Amino acid sequence: MRDSIIGIIKQRERAANGEVDNFGTDFLGLLMKANHDADEDNRITVDEVADECKNFYFAAHETTATLLSWTILLLAIHTDWQEKARQEVLKLFGQQHPNSEGIGRLKMMNMIINESLRLYPPVIALLRKVKCAVKLGNFILPFNTNLNIPTLAFHHDPQLWGEDVNLFKPERFSEGVAKATNNNPAAFQTFGLGPRICVGMNFANNEAKIALSMLLQRYTFTLSPAYIHSPVHMLMVRPQHGVQVILHAL
Repeated sequence: MRDSIIGIIKQRERAANGEVDNFGTDFLGLLMKANHDADEDNRITVDEVADECKNFYFAAHETTATLLSWTILLLAIHTDWQEKARQEVLKLFGQQHPNSEGIGRLKMMNMIINESLRLYPPVIALLRKVKCAVKLGNFILPFNTNLNIPTLAFHHDPQLWGEDVNLFKPERFSEGVAKATNNNPAAFQTFGLGPRICVGMNFANNEAKIALSMLLQRYTFTLSPAYIHSPVHMLMVRPQHGVQVILHAL
């Protein structure tokens, strides 16, 4: 991967020297343009560019792909919710490509995605460091304390979600996160919370909605008998043996 990125960077450097008309509008192009415009002492290195690209791939691609995998699994099992989502998509888009106006009105799908994120959050814990001594409930957290916030534990706590906490019930989000969490919205930590909330939250949600909408427009899907349910934590929660579904063209 590093060699590929270096090759692209060299091509971008040729663009900076006028051999190509522009840098392009992709992320790497913007990075290289910023690097070209910066002072010599302020420029980022090739390794730093490679690290940024790896971070975007991991933080954006992997998490959204994992969300889509679990959501498709849940809809393949709960075909009634799959049909509800399909009818919503067809009502808003018909057979046309999803558009920005309609994506914001996908209430049913938003409930389904939230419930999928609750049951199978791609990231099972958030790490934070205390920057100054602070009181948290009955505890005093000293400066520089490392905190591990267990997202998965919050998402499966029956005191927050009810005794049906392990069931797939998207309707629990019908009136928003606060109502679903018994007025404890901080218990739903899929993208973090506060000033450090994930900057890609809206992008990831919209990306997932577009992919699911296009799938629902074209296919019904059921779970394959070959599927083996085995969630595993490998940097994030993913299906160890993949998700096998049977697609039926509409």
